[in-house]
Amino acid sequence: MATSRIDLTNQFLIAMPGMADDTFAGTVVYLCEHTEKGALGLVINKPIDIKLRNLFEKVELSLDRKDLAEQPVYFGGPVQTERGFVLHERLHGEDSPYTSTLAIPGGLEMTTSKDVLEAMSNGAGPRRVLVTLGYSGWGAGQLEEEIGRNGWLTVNASPEIIFDTPIEQRYDKALALLGIDPRMLSQEAGHA
Repeated sequence: MATSRIDLTNQFLIAMPGMADDTFAGTVVYLCEHTEKGALGLVINKPIDIKLRNLFEKVELSLDRKDLAEQPVYFGGPVQTERGFVLHERLHGEDSPYTSTLAIPGGLEMTTSKDVLEAMSNGAGPRRVLVTLGYSGWGAGQLEEEIGRNGWLTVNASPEIIFDTPIEQRYDKALALLGIDPRMLSQEAGHA
């Protein structure tokens, strides 16, 4: 029996109020990839205590771009928290110049190779970036099951929310894409 598969690539996952998993409570996740094998995304609204300039120092690079130096690094998710993930606008041109880049259909790019940091250090590289440590991952069917249990809302992603919206407003702005006021969401499942 064939089941139609949902593809949530380039969408936001918005954690429902009352999500039991503290790791994801109150989060907005940008889904970089969603296939029958599983899903990979980056949390875009949980900054950690590291600024980009500190991250660059750790990898022995300087960051002279004032627009980026004081930006926070984000908790991208609980998987591979020692690795950096750079979510950025697609560069004009055909292919990414970086060694390891995932081009997200209809969306942004995510680069995991150090060369993107080197380019940024030299004043080049993508203009708008969100850098995370770690990512959020789901095995085959796991995300669909969580959505089926009302763990997440989904909506087409907006780069403006990722790059231009103050961190504390990203959750509400993502909900607003669905026409939902966060105060209207109940933490109780099944009760109107």
